[in-house]
Amino acid sequence: MTELIDGLYHEGEKIADAKAPHSVPIERRWEQRKFEAKLVNPANRRKLDIIVVGSGLAGGAAAASLGEQGYNVKVFFYQDSARRAHSIAAQGGINAAKNYRNDGDSVYRLFYDTVKGGDYRAREDNVYRLAEVSAAIIDQCVAQGVPFAREYGGLLDNRSFGGVQVSRTFYARGQTGQQLLIGAYQALQRQVAAGTVESYSRHEMMELIVKDGKSRGIIARDMVTGEVETHIADAVVLATGGYGNVFFLSTNAMGCNGSAIWRAYRKGAYFANPCYTQIHPTCIPQHGDYQSKLTLMSESLRNDGRIWVPKRAEDCEKDPRDIPEEDRDYYLERIYPSFGNLVPRDIASRQAKNMCDEGRGVGPKIDGVARGVYLDFSDAIQRMGKAAVSAKYGNLFDMYKQITDDDPYEVPMRIYPAVHYTMGGLWVDYDLQSSIPGLYVTGEANFSDHGANRLGASALMQGLADGYFVIPDTINDYLADGPFEPLGEDDPAVREARDSVEGRIRHFMSLDGTHSVDYYHKKLGSIMWEKCGMAREAAGLREAIRDIRALREDFWKNVKVPGRAEELNVSLEKAGRVADFLELGELMCIDALHREESCGGHFRVESQTEEGEALRHDDKFAYVGAWEFTGDGRPPVLHKEDLNYEFVHMKQRSYK
Repeated sequence: MTELIDGLYHEGEKIADAKAPHSVPIERRWEQRKFEAKLVNPANRRKLDIIVVGSGLAGGAAAASLGEQGYNVKVFFYQDSARRAHSIAAQGGINAAKNYRNDGDSVYRLFYDTVKGGDYRAREDNVYRLAEVSAAIIDQCVAQGVPFAREYGGLLDNRSFGGVQVSRTFYARGQTGQQLLIGAYQALQRQVAAGTVESYSRHEMMELIVKDGKSRGIIARDMVTGEVETHIADAVVLATGGYGNVFFLSTNAMGCNGSAIWRAYRKGAYFANPCYTQIHPTCIPQHGDYQSKLTLMSESLRNDGRIWVPKRAEDCEKDPRDIPEEDRDYYLERIYPSFGNLVPRDIASRQAKNMCDEGRGVGPKIDGVARGVYLDFSDAIQRMGKAAVSAKYGNLFDMYKQITDDDPYEVPMRIYPAVHYTMGGLWVDYDLQSSIPGLYVTGEANFSDHGANRLGASALMQGLADGYFVIPDTINDYLADGPFEPLGEDDPAVREARDSVEGRIRHFMSLDGTHSVDYYHKKLGSIMWEKCGMAREAAGLREAIRDIRALREDFWKNVKVPGRAEELNVSLEKAGRVADFLELGELMCIDALHREESCGGHFRVESQTEEGEALRHDDKFAYVGAWEFTGDGRPPVLHKEDLNYEFVHMKQRSYK
């Protein structure tokens, strides 16, 4: 271990993924790994217990699949129904390499586009597997009855998304996530009815149980009664989504949180690339100081909508319909002629910010700055007709009108970037196993598939790939050595985990502070957005670390949690989550400070090209940064996993 670096962290031993079989070509590695993995015979599966935390696409698919294989599965989720997982909010579509359009798509092109879109900071093996199983995902969902859009001849329809030049995105109008989740939900409920899956609604994971270095269960709180429960298992799968709500305002549902993966991090699971956060370019702008979240408008709108701002600042307050064509700056089409409005999300977001920073933003001013650009469908309506536009985007247009009271058929939408997704997460190997044996991580909760930037429509692809096709074929390699030693409630490992939860709850309830939980969350969000948002620089990140530490100290002294612990208590739920965000936010800033380059969603002001594009430094930073927890108040340890590209040549991204 090195000496303390920048007064913030140590550097430890390098790590590597040892599970991908590099003895065979990349197109054969997944089949080879499945063949090499140990199996569990059907009779023995009935003796093994698996806990799945999260019921979205990744968790619901995993629980359903593992239950169908014959394992005893418990699935936990904080919503009142598994159908209310945040996957339901995804709008635009899901990628798959089926080449229905005969436009040059292939498994390799999907693999290449994803690696390039992630700015060459993703692991090749995992990305190729994702592309390889993508076609099977569509077949699975069609078999479940997912109502994908179809062409006149009956084939499934496709549309384009950012960062690609082919049409590979399958969609169900603007409700793709909802329809896919219904498919996963019915598969899950089938196993609940069969008795292989036990469902725990309104339960929140509070702690991970680790015995002899292995994951052996969780401590959960019944959010209705307040009861703290112990659940033992042979393996645990975390599928709890990302941590974008550390910024307070984001497109995530208010209940989305990073507590499950943060609890695992504190128990020894490495946290990889926490600074990689995605800002989505097409969101409804903030309209006041009292908002609790922001609303996503699907990236699919960039297929037919054109993004522009006035060329002159003095025109910004005019009705956009009164601004003639020659006075409009279609800046993405101007700067990136090859991809135009369909550049990747990180690029589109930064350019929108640049336009507003120049004083050419539109809409109401927040803190003295108009933060908005136009997304205009007038050309599409003229070209295709209103009916055709409505058939593709009607529900999105209706939602926009309900929120803003503007009719996008008549007036251009106003959009602005907002926090949407996190590419960082718990480090996993090719099997999706974390650095804690027996702890598996799927979907947005892990880091594995997107690098420094996620391409649109790839989140649903990853969640279902992990849940339906990866975990069911890898977790058996670990469980073949089970069942493991039974654990009782009096076991020291169980007792330690439970005492930690109960002690944290007692502390919150004993405080008679002066500020609400939301007070601290908003302050943290402001720090993160201003100092660790779309643009980051060393001085600001150092200030953010100091500010977060001071805020965290005040939080633990002065937060006020009303009510009782032995009942439904939303403030208590929030307090635990914000406590974790206050630690996670600091690690995000440390990670962003140490990575002295720009790549994807991580943009360091000090590292950009003459044209203002992200400038990577592959000679220094072509690695995964995996952080190890060493104790409260102690510096974390950075472990590097070198990224070696055999099939994709690293180069500076260009979408021009």
